[in-house]
Amino acid sequence: MRIRSVLCCAVNSFLKMPTTKGKKWVLKQHFQGMPKRSDMDLVEFDLPAVTDGTVLLEAVYLSVDPYMRPYTARFPVGITMIGEQIARVIESKNDKFPVGTNVCTRAGWVTHSVSDGEGLIKIPPYPAGVPLSLALGTIGMPGFTANYGLVDICNPKAGEVVVVSGAAGAVGSVVGQIAKILGCKVIGYAGSDAKVAWLKELGFDEAFNYKTVDLDATLKSAAPNGVDCYFDNVGGQFATTVLNNMARFGRIACCGAISSYNDTAPVKFPAVHGTIVFKELKMQGFIISTYANRWPEWMKQHIGWVKEGKLKYSEHVTDGFENMFDAFMGLFTGANTGKAVVKV
Repeated sequence: MRIRSVLCCAVNSFLKMPTTKGKKWVLKQHFQGMPKRSDMDLVEFDLPAVTDGTVLLEAVYLSVDPYMRPYTARFPVGITMIGEQIARVIESKNDKFPVGTNVCTRAGWVTHSVSDGEGLIKIPPYPAGVPLSLALGTIGMPGFTANYGLVDICNPKAGEVVVVSGAAGAVGSVVGQIAKILGCKVIGYAGSDAKVAWLKELGFDEAFNYKTVDLDATLKSAAPNGVDCYFDNVGGQFATTVLNNMARFGRIACCGAISSYNDTAPVKFPAVHGTIVFKELKMQGFIISTYANRWPEWMKQHIGWVKEGKLKYSEHVTDGFENMFDAFMGLFTGANTGKAVVKV
C-alpha cells in the first residue's frame, strides 16, 4: 500500500508540473512556387516566465488559411509562421483573463505563448452543440470576411444575383448563405462534384464544378441579365470572365487570389478598365483585420444565425500540431470542404 501511495504521489506531482517547453513552426526560407516542407522547421523552445499582467496560452485549435501563403513574403525569414488560433489560458497573472478562458489570438503556428492580453479576443459561450473551433471559421475571421465583403462592399438587394468563387471554402460558403438570408439568387463555383452537392445542401440556387463546365456559358445561362454582385476568392482568368458577365452597376468584393499565389512568373492580367467604366462597376479589395473593432458585432450576429439554423458549416479537421504543414498544403490541392483547422 505504501509503495502504491508513493507512486500515486509521484504521478500527481508529475501531472502538476508546469509547462516549460513549447513547439513552433519557423519560416526557414521564403516560399518559391508551391510551399515545400523544407521551407519550414518544427522546433522546440523554452517558454518565457508568466509575469504580472500576462497569461500563458495553450493552443487548442489552429487555423490554416490561403492568405498565409502570400503574406509570409512580407516578413523576414526566422519568424514563427503567421496565423490565428484558439487558445486556452492555463496560467494567469492577469485578472481580465482567468485560467480556463478561451480566446482567439494571432500567435501563429505555436503550441504555447505568453501574452499581456493585448489583441486577445474572448470567445463567448456558444449554443449547445456548436464546436469551439467555429471561432476560426463561421463565427470567426473567415465568417466576418464573408460578412463585410458581401454586406458592406457588395450591398446586395433581395432578388439580385450573387456569384461566389471558391464557394465551398471557409469564406465562400458563408458568403453564399448570408446572400440567401438577404433574399438573393446565389451561384457558387467549387472544384469537385462533392463540393457542388454540399453547396446545394447549403441552399445555393446554382452550383457548378468549375473544372468541368464552361464558366462563361454557365454564367450566361444562370444569370442571363448579368451578375449584380461577385465575391472573388480566386482572381485570375476566372475573375475576368465573371467581370465580363457583370450587370450594369454591379459590385465586386476582392477577397483573395488563390489561383495565382504559387505562380513563379509575374501574373499578367487582361485589361478590364473599359469593362469597369462602361458597366459602371464598383470593385474593392479589403483586409478584414482593418475592421477588427466590428468583430464582436459580427460574432453575435453569426452565433444567432447558427442557432437559428441559417448558417450551416463544415470543417476539415487535421489532428496533431506536427501536421500543420500538411493541412496548409491541402488548401492548394482542394482537400478541404469548409474551414480547415488543426486540432492540437
